[in-house]
Amino acid sequence: MNHEAEREFFHLEREAEDDLKRLRPARLTEFVGQEKLKANLTVYIRASLTRNEPLDHVLFYGPPGLGKTTLASIIASEIGKEVRFLSGPTFTRAGDVASILTGLSSGDVLFIDEIHRLPRACEEVLYGGMEDYSLDIVVGKGPGAKSIRIQIPPFTLVGATTRVSLLSAPLRNRFGIIEKVDYYPVEELSEIVVRSAKVLDVSIEPSAARQIAYCSRGTPRIANRLLKRVRDFADYHAHSFIDTALVEKTLSCLDIDRRGLTRIDRTLLRALLETNDGGPVGINSLAVVLGEDAGTVEEVYEPFLVKMGMIARTPRGRIITTAGMEYLKRNKGAHS
Repeated sequence: MNHEAEREFFHLEREAEDDLKRLRPARLTEFVGQEKLKANLTVYIRASLTRNEPLDHVLFYGPPGLGKTTLASIIASEIGKEVRFLSGPTFTRAGDVASILTGLSSGDVLFIDEIHRLPRACEEVLYGGMEDYSLDIVVGKGPGAKSIRIQIPPFTLVGATTRVSLLSAPLRNRFGIIEKVDYYPVEELSEIVVRSAKVLDVSIEPSAARQIAYCSRGTPRIANRLLKRVRDFADYHAHSFIDTALVEKTLSCLDIDRRGLTRIDRTLLRALLETNDGGPVGINSLAVVLGEDAGTVEEVYEPFLVKMGMIARTPRGRIITTAGMEYLKRNKGAHS
């Protein structure tokens, strides 16, 4: 890559990061949806500020793209503290956790995404930090080894996971606040699209925003991604605003139908119906057909199809439902 191309690449990278930061709300009052969760968080945050105590540790669980990271950032803004973003797989040794915790300032927020992937040795170090704001470090080996307790600043751990069942019971029980982040209805997603369009300085018709919302699988991350792709088509075709015709053209080029199903979704449904007589089919077999790993199928594609009632999970494997068969019948020959 030459220097000019490298500069352009990093410029585009920065623009994408800036867009992401701008699209994320900074306060609970700006966060659209999840009303009960927001109301509860407001109580917990205000109570902790009144007592001048750190907010209790928080665990958010639910499908990806629903705002768990954004909520962690908002919590830090609401309590006026810094937030540090990390991911479970980045920890490999117990010492990694110790170095992170000792580097925090009093009241800071530590966000760990995919916390269910935290190694067990790291979990065990985290227990003391979460409960007593202390770390027990073993110095030396053999008969001469001794344990030293190190006090760390009070902090708030915010964990996020798409697989809450994979969290060990001791770790899960150390969170004082556990909240589920659920899929968004079309009305709230439409509001998110309109807000994001204003942030991106894009004019959009309400009907076009609703159409994007309807195809966003109940997920704000997907809604914002589709909006940015429609914006690309608008800029390319020199459109001054986004209307429904432009949204339809973009969705057609992206191979996304009016219900938000992608080519991979349709391939999965056809694999169940046509190749396996409706199922049941094991997750690994489906992954081979789709050319994806089993974890991606289980965490990314399946939840929406289950929510739409098009497939069902059974002890023997996945089966296609009547709704899934009717969908394929209505869309036969389309989006193949």
